[in-house]
Amino acid sequence: MRILVFFDLPVVSKDERRIYTKFRKFLISDGYDMLQFSVYCRIVNGEDAVDKHLERLKKELPEKGSVRFLQITDRQYAAMKLLLGVKMKKEKFVDSRQTLLF
Repeated sequence: MRILVFFDLPVVSKDERRIYTKFRKFLISDGYDMLQFSVYCRIVNGEDAVDKHLERLKKELPEKGSVRFLQITDRQYAAMKLLLGVKMKKEKFVDSRQTLLF
């Protein structure tokens, strides 16, 4: 299972940039990888892990801006089409038949 986090935060003032950076660093430290600017993805193992990471995310939400959370299966993630550009080095095709061990 995968979690996708999409966010659009203001970065006009120095304080807003600091808040943006803090939120982005939280995502990275919590195991998310950047898919593209302001879109981060994380692999989780089951519904309990989804709930746990959603609660963590809620605690770190900035006051302004927009943050969205989407839960999808590995099969749905594997069906994603890349329309322009190239896959990043961190991206790796994970077949839905593969098992994730933690």
